[in-house]
Formats: sequence, structure tokens, C-alpha cells
Amino acid sequence: MESKKKTSIPNEAITRSTAQMAEQTGNLYETVMVIAKRANQIASEQQNELKAKLEEVSKGASDTIEEVYENAEQIEVSRCYERLPKATLVATEEYNNGELHFHLQKDRKN
Repeated sequence: MESKKKTSIPNEAITRSTAQMAEQTGNLYETVMVIAKRANQIASEQQNELKAKLEEVSKGASDTIEEVYENAEQIEVSRCYERLPKATLVATEEYNNGELHFHLQKDRKN
């Protein structure tokens, strides 16, 4: 994810028009599903990034002093990711800006 997207998305609640949200898909439920699937992708990417950074920090710990310093680094990395906007907010913003490309199935048979 780009750092621009991380900082430009507001963390506070915003009232949105459900009719306007459903314009692209024609159905509010499908809109919510598109946003939810993208949010899951974003959350997974963030989780993988966090794991990779925490593994980088935790490599080579053998001394107790290093472990204390490492623990502080791990806490700082974790706090950085906690300050990021939630994946659902990022996905909703992408949807509203027309940045999401999706394909809806037509005439789905059970």
C-alpha cells in the first residue's frame, strides 16, 4: 500500500449515501461485498507486511539487552501499524474514488 493512501484517509465516521454507494453495482449488497473482499485483501497485505517487519527485528537476538531493545522496536513497529486506517475505510475510499475494478457474476445458478 502507498503511504499517501495511509495518511489521506480519515479515521472518523462519515455519513454516506447508500443510494450513491449502490450506483456502480445496482445493488447495495453487492457493493458491500465488493468493499468487504477488497478490505480482506488489504488486511491480509498489512498482516504480511507486519509479520515480515517483526521477523526482521527479531532476527539474531541472543543477549538480554538486545532482547529488550528488540522488544521496544517490535512495539514501535506494531504501533505504527495500529495507527493505519482500518482496511474497510481504505477499501471504501478506493471504491468511492473509482479505483476498484470488479466483475459481478450474472445469472448465478444454485
